[in-house]
Amino acid sequence: MYHHPSRAAVAAGVLLTAVGATVPASAATLPQTAAKSSPPARVVNARWAGHCTFDRLVIDLGGATTTVGVKAVKELRYDPSGKKVPLPGKYFLEIRLSPAVAHDSAGKSVYRGPRLAKIPLSKLKGLALTGDFEGVVTFGTAFQTKPAYKAFKLHSPERVVVDFNHANRCG
Repeated sequence: MYHHPSRAAVAAGVLLTAVGATVPASAATLPQTAAKSSPPARVVNARWAGHCTFDRLVIDLGGATTTVGVKAVKELRYDPSGKKVPLPGKYFLEIRLSPAVAHDSAGKSVYRGPRLAKIPLSKLKGLALTGDFEGVVTFGTAFQTKPAYKAFKLHSPERVVVDFNHANRCG
């Protein structure tokens, strides 16, 4: 005879309750699925500087480190609205940090850097905080000429660095 599993479970529960049986806590506990993940990195600032052969963008993090992705895009858009970012340029890069947030658990911004800035460096011409949505923080960068770049992380304190190469300006 076929027994429906959910009916059998209900019947067993009723039977145990009726006879006053107790189930040990270990037997009633569901198996652990995954350990709690660490909190995402908090993006707290962005700053830049020009050097002889490169311009540098530094994104300061509070707490944990994060993964970083940099890719060329045709234009910059705010996430999640999709509105165009008003930075002039011919070339754009999107910098994506995940998992990361630029706000606290109450939704208040912890990011103290610029949200939209024109930058007068040799290569880097603009920066925008384009997103802080669903555990992903994105920045957009603007250039007049195609950028060559290198992204890496530094520690103590945690930060993401993106260098944009250009011709030697120091002679």
